[in-house]
Amino acid sequence: MTGLVPEKNSAKGKKILIVGSGGREHALAWKISQSPLCNELYVAPGNAGTEKWNVPIKADQITELVRFAKEKEIDLTVVGPEDPLSMGIVDSFQSEGLKIFGPSREAAKLESSKAFAKAIMYEAHVPTAEYRTFQVKEEALEYIGKIGAPIVIKADGLAAGKGVIVATLFDEAIEGVEKIMGGAFGSAGNEVVIEEYLEGQEVSLLCFCDGITALPMVAVQDHKRALNGDMGLNTGGMGTYSPPPFWTRELEKEVIDKIALPTLQVMRQKGTPFTGVLFLGLMITSQGPKLLEYNVRFGDPETQVVMTLLQSDLVPVLEACTEGCLAQVENEWSKDTAVCVVMASQGYPGDYSKGVPIRLPQLNNDHEVIFHAGTSLDNGVLVSSGGRVLGITVRGSSLKKARESAYRIIEKIDFPNAHYRSDIGIKGLKGIK
Repeated sequence: MTGLVPEKNSAKGKKILIVGSGGREHALAWKISQSPLCNELYVAPGNAGTEKWNVPIKADQITELVRFAKEKEIDLTVVGPEDPLSMGIVDSFQSEGLKIFGPSREAAKLESSKAFAKAIMYEAHVPTAEYRTFQVKEEALEYIGKIGAPIVIKADGLAAGKGVIVATLFDEAIEGVEKIMGGAFGSAGNEVVIEEYLEGQEVSLLCFCDGITALPMVAVQDHKRALNGDMGLNTGGMGTYSPPPFWTRELEKEVIDKIALPTLQVMRQKGTPFTGVLFLGLMITSQGPKLLEYNVRFGDPETQVVMTLLQSDLVPVLEACTEGCLAQVENEWSKDTAVCVVMASQGYPGDYSKGVPIRLPQLNNDHEVIFHAGTSLDNGVLVSSGGRVLGITVRGSSLKKARESAYRIIEKIDFPNAHYRSDIGIKGLKGIK
């Protein structure tokens, strides 16, 4: 159990613990390790990219994590994945007097229950798609028979980003209900949310929150589908870029005023104030921005580009969220563009093999990073250990240059039969010379 002492050490430096093992956690560790406020850094359980900081405790072993944080006198814990948040890791840490960044178990229901989230949207008068919820499969099928397609079908519970089916055809909608309520996602599919289909540009806006204030990060466009041209199965995300060319300060203000702040207000009124990252999945329609979903944590692979573009120190804003003084914080963002291309195992998001040896090139620029996700070390050899394996992330003066650099790095990576999309960011280049 080793910690990192950055070059810019502080006599009063903090001990920081990151919970999780994906590309998001590597990106957070990469950024936090640069902070002069960070004296010791730990990642539980981490991956091969965070090996020098790793602690052998899984993200869902909450009792063990609390014990470790107390023993090491951790000053701040940052939670990456949604599962420990929905299990109440924040409540457990706070009950022991430990400072932790993230929402309570009740507030995390904004992500862990799609039905709860839709109810909050309506109570907060947030612009969103019309919807119905069903717990009986036959009733859901009957409803689709009446309204037809296109339609969106969502598993109520957590499904690792794969529980949303956008059905353009009637048969796809029927198959979607059969799949979700037939056990494909376990208990997450006991209830389904069926929504109207919205058209427009999809974009994600992550906001730091302290229960009252919402401080937006840079906007990000994700690529959920497995194949080029937004074809194939839904995945946890095959790549991102930031910022999208259509995003404006005016649009950001509208989203904060009409979606983020009303959501925080309703959550406070319910006695479950939201602190942490409020992730807004948006569709920019001809009628303006509408909310598709909430997530309650840093996104993956959104975090990879967001951290690359954040020029100011991450630690003070995380602490401000936990201390209720976010209104006093300002972040500084690069005016560049960042691109993240995910390299996945062959077969992802279906069955895939593990243990594939990987060799990475040496990168010499601080604006180029290979973030690890599903990796591990086997007798000192880097191997794949998950579906999404690497996130090749580049910051550049333009989207075109950032894309070119990312794919140039990919050509130098020895990862047999790796699967990746070759069109990440193409949507942002349309109309751009």
